[in-house]
Amino acid sequence: MRKIPTNSPSPAKAELPLDLTGPHITVSASAAHRLYQALCEMIVSGLVRPGEPLPPSRALAQQTGFGRNAVVTAYERLIADGFAEATVGSGTFVAARIPARVAEANKPKAVVEAPRQGAFALGCTHIDERAVQRFRAFVGRRMRAFGPEHLHYGDPRGSRELRAAIADHLLSARGLRCDPDQIMLTSGTLHALRIVLSAILKAGDQVWCEDPGYPIARQTIGQCGYRTVPIPVDAHGLHVARGRAAAPSARAAYVTPSHQFPLGVQMSMPRRLELLDWAKQAGAFVLEDDYDSEFRYDGAPLMSLAGIDHLQRVIYLGTFAKTWFPGLRIGYCALPERLIADVTAARAALDRFPGTLMEGAVADMLNSGAFAANLKRVRKLYREARDALAATLEAKSDGALSVPVPSQGLHLVARFDPSVDPSRAAEAKRAAGAEGWLLADTYSRARPLPGFVLGFSGHTVPQLVASAERLARESRSVLRARSSARRA
Repeated sequence: MRKIPTNSPSPAKAELPLDLTGPHITVSASAAHRLYQALCEMIVSGLVRPGEPLPPSRALAQQTGFGRNAVVTAYERLIADGFAEATVGSGTFVAARIPARVAEANKPKAVVEAPRQGAFALGCTHIDERAVQRFRAFVGRRMRAFGPEHLHYGDPRGSRELRAAIADHLLSARGLRCDPDQIMLTSGTLHALRIVLSAILKAGDQVWCEDPGYPIARQTIGQCGYRTVPIPVDAHGLHVARGRAAAPSARAAYVTPSHQFPLGVQMSMPRRLELLDWAKQAGAFVLEDDYDSEFRYDGAPLMSLAGIDHLQRVIYLGTFAKTWFPGLRIGYCALPERLIADVTAARAALDRFPGTLMEGAVADMLNSGAFAANLKRVRKLYREARDALAATLEAKSDGALSVPVPSQGLHLVARFDPSVDPSRAAEAKRAAGAEGWLLADTYSRARPLPGFVLGFSGHTVPQLVASAERLARESRSVLRARSSARRA
């Protein structure tokens, strides 16, 4: 915090020279953002001097007619963006040095998007502008309160503050009760896989993997020196009996039970209990990748495997890459108590401890309710995107594609008839210039089904509709070519 000199400028004016209706104001923006725009315009236009005090939040709320919370939020963003400074006990002041104004800086967007990714790319996210403002303010506040915790090597599991916030989130969102000591922060799911497996397995140990399944996780497990065993997936999830027959002495199973990747099926309760029984009998562990459980559109989700198991044989893997944004690079795992010491030691040996700068701001997002509010808003966007994509593919493919509408998640699967060669899907995808994945590429040993794995999160509805029309057209085209070849 800066010190205010004894000869500081005159007390705050009774009213600020604010323009709340000019061209710099976005009428559709929130009250807090409109006030922020007006304050920025006033400051950069020189209507107030550097170092000049701003009115208390109550006084500005009375002047503008906005709620006090809107004023506080606007002030927080001014401070975070460098237009103002705050001193405990003295108030808020125009910054001594005003940052250069960037073109379009004050024009809000309803959503922050990932424009470089084509439609259907997986792993893209939306962030509501209000959530960005809150996060920016939290980051700024944490940086201003920079403390000694950043100046030395910390707990290999990460800050207890964020671990406690995650534990609260898991209890409310997934019915998983765990102590913050059981949480470990990571840079993502694959990082967590590497750490955990190095602590519980020996080189050459077998790991069950879903077939079809998440190929990058399968590759990671193999590159770590463990043997992946493909286990078929049916309408009830991973086929445990087939796993017992193929590799009864496997030491771990990697599964996506809440929303199987890529098929989207939900593991049935009998199959979940069967999997947990196997793990207990075999002395194995189940790695539950709950990558998109927060995005449920129809009905209530089943309790997590870890919640059913009470973290005895299940290791829970979560990430903020889908619920917040991939560039944050923060994930987490929830561990059985018996594994805390071994996994912590493995983490310390691999990369010491996670980064500390963003932990406090993420904890603030969770504890303030801003994280949950953003989820609620973007969940509505994703549902609209899902419906538009599915409807367009069904309507425009003229029966060439079957498109089950998923009740959860951030992607859907569009399939050809099983008799169609998977190479036809590759032809259609290439001709349409579509991103996303080929369904066949997610298979390991089982006979691959022809079709596509298409992401709908992080993309605008017009972009999805236009791309879906092209993909549907090319899908019809490759089927017509196939029929013509047969007749010839």
